[in-house]
Amino acid sequence: MTDAARETCVVTGATSGIGRSLTLSLAARGAVVWALGRSAKRLEAVAAEAEGLTGSISPVIADLEREDDLHEASQRVLGEAGEVDVLVHSAGAMVLGAFESVPSAQFDDLYRVNLRAPFILTQDLLPALRRARGQVVFVNSSAGLRASAVNALYAATKHGLKAIADGLRDEVNADGIRVISVYPGRTATAMQQFVHDHEGRDYRPELLLRAEDVGEVVLAALAVPRTGEVTDVSVRPMMKLGGA
Repeated sequence: MTDAARETCVVTGATSGIGRSLTLSLAARGAVVWALGRSAKRLEAVAAEAEGLTGSISPVIADLEREDDLHEASQRVLGEAGEVDVLVHSAGAMVLGAFESVPSAQFDDLYRVNLRAPFILTQDLLPALRRARGQVVFVNSSAGLRASAVNALYAATKHGLKAIADGLRDEVNADGIRVISVYPGRTATAMQQFVHDHEGRDYRPELLLRAEDVGEVVLAALAVPRTGEVTDVSVRPMMKLGGA
């Protein structure tokens, strides 16, 4: 991706954290960004921030737990944009708790958001990505490489997301599609504040990665010349706090 490119990008989780940062950064670089989120108000706020940028943001209301919403979002993007150059899966849900006490229904919720939604959305948009020789980014988690106490179910979905990315890459590289997995450590987002609260520790965002840090890693991976491909990259805070 270059500053002059008018690439069509789709970003999930576009109203907060890493997804929001990437949505704005892509628009600043000239991309047309289709921003997926559940809240119309928050989507409109993100789109308003793009005013004056070289690119643009088009809000798409979608609840990733609802398959119909995913298909409707895909149809809108394909109907109005036609091609998709970059698909970024940044939305995520988290549940923490002892293995024996987490309700199975919460595991189902995690599966739908963290694993099933990226699969369905990628499946819908894959023909357009093939035509564009595009790129798919899975914003995973350090938990996708190693599970730990009280996050087994969340980590299981992120391990599964790694498998989807790895299998997809082997299938579509021959079509010119690049597939990137990014594994951030503790990042200063609302989700990480939830984690700190659960752990009973003070939330000090200045000691964590910034969403913009992870976004820069993603943008750098997308910009690698077509003679190469970034497949997996981990990024973590410089100051180790313990845990993932």
